[in-house]
Amino acid sequence: MNSIYDCIVIGGGQAGLAASYHLQQEQLQFLLLEASDKPVGSWSQYYDSLTLFSPARYSSLPGFPFPGDPHRYPTRDEVVAYLLEYASRFRFPIRTNTIVTDVRKETGVFLISTASGETFQAKNVIAATGGFSRPFTPQLPGIEQFQGTTLHSKDYKNPLPFQKQRIVVVGAGNSAVQIAVELAADADVTIATRSPILFKPQILLGNDIHFWVTVLGIDQSSFGKWLLGAKEEGVLDTGKYQFAIKNQKPTQREMFTHFTEEGIVWLDGTHEKVDADIFATGYRPNVKYLSSLQALDVDGLPLHQNGISTSVNGLFYVGLPWQRSLASATLRGVGSDAEYVIKQMKNK
Repeated sequence: MNSIYDCIVIGGGQAGLAASYHLQQEQLQFLLLEASDKPVGSWSQYYDSLTLFSPARYSSLPGFPFPGDPHRYPTRDEVVAYLLEYASRFRFPIRTNTIVTDVRKETGVFLISTASGETFQAKNVIAATGGFSRPFTPQLPGIEQFQGTTLHSKDYKNPLPFQKQRIVVVGAGNSAVQIAVELAADADVTIATRSPILFKPQILLGNDIHFWVTVLGIDQSSFGKWLLGAKEEGVLDTGKYQFAIKNQKPTQREMFTHFTEEGIVWLDGTHEKVDADIFATGYRPNVKYLSSLQALDVDGLPLHQNGISTSVNGLFYVGLPWQRSLASATLRGVGSDAEYVIKQMKNK
């Protein structure tokens, strides 16, 4: 309780590490608090076959390019190794196994409480727990009586437990399609969506799509956010996934209406027995620890503009989806957002 830091960063994944880099560059006294035993965010929890949807050359945090072939699409484990190397290289002051439970503000100073009973003080706080640590599962009618397996894509690891089963994957994004196609190699799989899957070319005129959105200024600018209107990104595809769905491996149907004990009921009234339902339905920001501040809306989402709290002076965010741009919640985008909010912090 004796030290008052210039800033405390909550969350040691890609967003927290990017914030730490720019705080260090500004020679501010800060501390990063991470709930788990290592600063890799949610990456180590994702499914085994996950690869980045952007090439290595477009997937770096500030100050340290992603190593290896810049044109490849790094795997989950490569990202984990990169984040660990990043934290070690810059020697950030990180406290792991430190779960933040509450943030309050008294006489202009933030009091950050942890599950172990410790309290830290800071002039500013950056909430960097990101947009991928609180899974969102829609509460569909009958889900509580369904006797099969239900899980979020966060808890899916590989196809082995689902071989020869009847599986429905809910979602229309990259993860939903990638998981469904992987499962369909040895299971009967259907993707259930509320709207058609929007496929977008991974390669355009010989270059990865990230080359073009970077060259055109769409990726990491407010212009891109305005142009795209914060719409879903769709599914990046070299043709592999469209081919698989065209050949019904997996099939695709409009979203079912409700669960029964044994399965689901499709929109046309047809009942079907199902072994498992996997929800690839995204995430919500994990910022419950800010509840004591008037920082969240009625749905528990941050009140902010471009990562700057609109209700609490000295509170900032890094890593929120569409915070300032299309890339805000990605490895390639958090650095730019972190630099922006820290400049605002210094100039306030």
